Amino acid sequence: MQMPGKLTLEQQFKMKVYEDQVQALTQEEAQTYLLEVLRQMMVKDNIVKHLMKNA
Repeated sequence: MQMPGKLTLEQQFKMKVYEDQVQALTQEEAQTYLLEVLRQMMVKDNIVKHLMKNA
């Protein structure tokens, strides 16, 4: 079983693809992208909390 803090092989591959794409971004684009990723992570946290609360 995969450790929760570790990435699967598929996730590692996706990270490499993202890494290559991010290298081409300007600083402003990277900051905008980062803020959107953080927003989506917060939304995901809210959904998980809601599901756990109502399970």
